Amino acid sequence: MRAEIPTGKLILLWDGAPYHRAKTVWSAAGSLGIHLVPLPSYSPDLMAVEPLWRWLREDVTYHHCHATVEDLIRRVAAFKADVDADPCAVADRLWVKDHLDPEEEKLRFSK
Repeated sequence: MRAEIPTGKLILLWDGAPYHRAKTVWSAAGSLGIHLVPLPSYSPDLMAVEPLWRWLREDVTYHHCHATVEDLIRRVAAFKADVDADPCAVADRLWVKDHLDPEEEKLRFSK
């Protein structure tokens, strides 16, 4: 990231994957001037890539068994080409939450 954006503030939001928590990673990021912000332990609604994965699964793998690995790869590549061709559709479909609704969040937990 720093090679692509040599100056300026970089903030990286990360989930709780073990390799994202490694002290050496945090140290290296700090030395490069990259500020790491961990997401809450279960927050797919705040992770921008999650809706894209869901969209991919809906279009490519839900209710479909691919005959070969090559067929699956071809379908994923076609999905990517479609997504890349229409950035406005992507923006419309993958609008990212930037806050949590307390009323919605309380439904996620049993009493």
